[in-house]
Amino acid sequence: MRIGKLGNGLLESLILSKFKITRKEVLEQPKIGADCARVRLDDGIAVLSTDPITAASTHLGYLTVHVNCNDAAAAGAEPIGLLVTLLAPPETEQYELERIAGDIQEAASAINVNIIGGHTEITSAVTRIITSSTVIAQPVAKPISNTADIGDYIIMTKTAGIEGTAVIAYDLEHKLTDLSQEELQQAKDMLKEISVVKEGIFAAKNGATLMHDVTEGGILGAIWEAAYNAGKGAEVYINEIDIHPVTKKICSMLNIDPYRLLSSGCMLIVCKNGNEMVQGLRDIGVNAKIIGRITDISEGVRTAQGEEITAPQADELYKVV
Repeated sequence: MRIGKLGNGLLESLILSKFKITRKEVLEQPKIGADCARVRLDDGIAVLSTDPITAASTHLGYLTVHVNCNDAAAAGAEPIGLLVTLLAPPETEQYELERIAGDIQEAASAINVNIIGGHTEITSAVTRIITSSTVIAQPVAKPISNTADIGDYIIMTKTAGIEGTAVIAYDLEHKLTDLSQEELQQAKDMLKEISVVKEGIFAAKNGATLMHDVTEGGILGAIWEAAYNAGKGAEVYINEIDIHPVTKKICSMLNIDPYRLLSSGCMLIVCKNGNEMVQGLRDIGVNAKIIGRITDISEGVRTAQGEEITAPQADELYKVV
């Protein structure tokens, strides 16, 4: 099988179709494009999500925290705690585990999240250190409905390919010989933009009906998944999608597509008040712009020029790592 997230067709037929909801506390069925689960408890709703980090080695602990907390933010929820599982091969040195734990704590402290448990194991089942963690969060406004109406605005924050650019800059620096030192540092500094907790919480309080953390499959994959989740189509203004110049240069050097590149740090927001949402995000220091509108499902997901946008496949990052 190909590397990366399981394709949506196989995910639905082999995995998701097997799961049935039988408890009243569980509020929704697992489905494609949904970042989180919601469970009703006696005193409110808990939001939960889980994700591994498998495509990066440098700053593994930092990514472990932010990638998972971003999913909670996409549900309009404030992350509270993380359960972290760390699996390492036998040749791992003790200092490596200590460094990753320190990175995890530093990242968690920066967004006021606690590490509340997990599991650490040395195993020959993996060839390099990987983590998988589960975030527990609580809604900051009414729960995001994950719905959209025809004509709603599609907004993106920051730029496409943020996480992929940073991972490549750190882990594949030897392949980036055409970059200047200034450009290389710009690429590495994108790691600082990975969190979307601030914009997720703001958007949840100010009219967002659907949000999606842009991860594997890039910005186009995220738009496809968001439309699928809402049972709608989408018209995408492809020329309005921002890509940082250094991301463009790296993707050109490695012959990969920035629109389909791992993009944690970029949030997709669907709402009715597009211009107000964009201005509000800019007011809190988050660059944002309108990149499309929601359409009828019969129109599919297409660019404004009529080109079909297909379901996400393996992320472009796996072509080079």
